[in-house]
Amino acid sequence: MDTVLGMDATLLSRIQFAFTISFHIIFPAFTIGLSAFIATLEVMWLATRRPHLHLLARFWTKIFAVSFAMGVVSGIVMEYQIGTNWSRFAQLLGNVLGPLFSYEVLTAFFLEASFLGIMLFGWNRFPPWLHTMASVIVALGTALSGFWILSANSWMHTPAGFAMEDGVAVPLNWFQIIFNPSFPYRFTHMMIATYLVTSLVVAATGARYLLRGQFREEALTMLRMGLGMLAVMAPLQAVVGDLHGLNTLEHQPAKVAAIEAHWDGAHPAPLVLFAWPDEENERNLAQVAIPNLGSLILTHEWEGRLRGLRDFPREDRPPVAPVFFSFRIMVAIGFLLIALGWYGSWLLWRGRLEQRRWFLQGLRRAWPLGFVALLAGWMVTEIGRQPWIAYGVLRTADAVSPVGAMQVLVSLVLFVVVYFVVFSVGIWYIYRMITKGPQDMPGPETLPTRPLAGGQPEQKQSAGTEPAPPGGGILGEGLR
Repeated sequence: MDTVLGMDATLLSRIQFAFTISFHIIFPAFTIGLSAFIATLEVMWLATRRPHLHLLARFWTKIFAVSFAMGVVSGIVMEYQIGTNWSRFAQLLGNVLGPLFSYEVLTAFFLEASFLGIMLFGWNRFPPWLHTMASVIVALGTALSGFWILSANSWMHTPAGFAMEDGVAVPLNWFQIIFNPSFPYRFTHMMIATYLVTSLVVAATGARYLLRGQFREEALTMLRMGLGMLAVMAPLQAVVGDLHGLNTLEHQPAKVAAIEAHWDGAHPAPLVLFAWPDEENERNLAQVAIPNLGSLILTHEWEGRLRGLRDFPREDRPPVAPVFFSFRIMVAIGFLLIALGWYGSWLLWRGRLEQRRWFLQGLRRAWPLGFVALLAGWMVTEIGRQPWIAYGVLRTADAVSPVGAMQVLVSLVLFVVVYFVVFSVGIWYIYRMITKGPQDMPGPETLPTRPLAGGQPEQKQSAGTEPAPPGGGILGEGLR
């Protein structure tokens, strides 16, 4: 077998795809949540005419534009990799997955492209209601993009609605393909993750400004919205994650056994808090566990039995250590986000947030945690599927292109160099925009005239300085 540095073309291709998708996933996840945040700000601004809401919408739109561009660029690279590194995968499963990717382009991407220009450049060229509508449509488009990508990815975990003819997958029922058994759980879990990622970045940015004594009104709005979303979405994510785990136990029991580092299916599974999985000797070292609790959580029975890793042939087991540790990183961050959301919301409710500078300092530095949890969860999902690229249908080793290991290694090194240069510049630019803040953003566009009660036309004025309509003042104060 052709190898380089002890790695064959299959392993190198997996590493290359893992590297590129790890860069890619953080940008769509951030832009899905950020587009929803911007659309919400614009709707709130239309309702209250609070100028700082408009300022925040324009400020975060600039950051959205850079993130969106980096997401598109990194996504194109992955599509080419399917042809260059995974041609057998495309040949054998393309009849099912190809249309799903095309549906994303024909629906979500075209929808985003149609209204993205208005969202980015139409602030002073279109009526406020139309610009707000464009932002809402872009937010819906990003969510629709996630729908199709998660449908395709879920099908690879729980294939349905197809038949194999001469070794090639042929679609039989598109409803079963799109809404395959794991799709509802994966899509919901991923969408909540995108909102958590963005909410934490928004809240951390608000904490940063508040500590610096800048943009107080904008900072408090970001903190209220960010911490409020964390307080609601983080516990909801725990519930959805539990349901997702039960679905995974049904369809991918080997993955759950790896997540729990559970070797012996003859005994109830403990909840392993920490251990060092020893795959060679099929045991856990330095294990800290709560007896039977794993069975109780996953089977709802104290003496419930789960299939252990020894119940599966070695060639059908996923790598245990990366799945085991990634899952615990994700869960630990999840509990931390619940604590941040609940305690921060309590401080806001009591009016004590600005006095708890230690909390603001911690929140300010917590912004990467959402991305770390996202990547950890993705590693659990994708590494836990191995050795299958389509679970029970096509092995990863049988999906790779007939290319040499050296060719893959050279392209991998080039990807690493180019990605670190290009994306470091993009991330640095986003950091600079956040550091600078919204102070140099143009003011709200001029609203069209409308008649007053006496019939005389009202003078045009900045929408940001326009008094709130009747009833809007109380709502505006609450949003502040």
